[in-house]
Amino acid sequence: MQAEVADDRLDGERAALFALLGRLLSEAPDAALLARLKGLGGDGPLGQALAGLAAAAEAAEPAALEREYFNLFTGVGRGELMPYGSWYLTGFLHDRPLADLRATLRRLGVERAPGVPEPEDHVAFLCETLAGLIEGRFPCGADEAGSFFSLHLRPWAARFFGDLEKAGAARFYRAVGALGRVAVEIEGAAADLPA
Repeated sequence: MQAEVADDRLDGERAALFALLGRLLSEAPDAALLARLKGLGGDGPLGQALAGLAAAAEAAEPAALEREYFNLFTGVGRGELMPYGSWYLTGFLHDRPLADLRATLRRLGVERAPGVPEPEDHVAFLCETLAGLIEGRFPCGADEAGSFFSLHLRPWAARFFGDLEKAGAARFYRAVGALGRVAVEIEGAAADLPA
C-alpha cells in the first residue's frame, strides 16, 4: 500500500512538472504564476533546475516576458526557435512526425482544444498531453504515458530545451529550457529502467 501511495505521489509530481512546462511554453507567465514559481527549489538536478526557475521568476517583469516570449516563439515572420516536433525531426513543419502524432492522438481519444491555431506537435501541447496521460485524464488511461513520451517527445524535446537554454532572446526562458531538459532526461532514464 505504501508503494502505491509513493507511486501516486511521484506520478502527480511528474504530471505537475509537465503541466507547468506546457503552461510556460503556451504563453508568457503572468504575475500570479511568477509569484507561485518563486518558492520552487530542491535537491539534485531537478531541484537545481526548479531553483533556477524560481530565481528567474524573482527577476522577471511580466511585460518583458511578453516580449521575450514573442521574440522566442512568434517573432515577425518567425521566432528564434521553432517549438515543433516536425521541425526538429525533419526540418519542415507539418511533416510525417505531425501525421504520426495525430494518428496517436486519435487512437488515445485526445483532441486539441477548439480555437488553438498551433499544430499538435507544439512542445506546449505535447507537455500538456503527457501530463494528462500521466494523471489518467484521458479515456485511454495512464498506461499510455510512457509510450507517448517515447514516440513524441523523447526523440527531440531535449534538443529543443537545450536550444532554449542558449537562445539569444532568452532570459527567463533559459531557466525554462534547463528545467525542460532535465525533466526530459529524467523521464527518458526512467523509461529505460527494467519493468
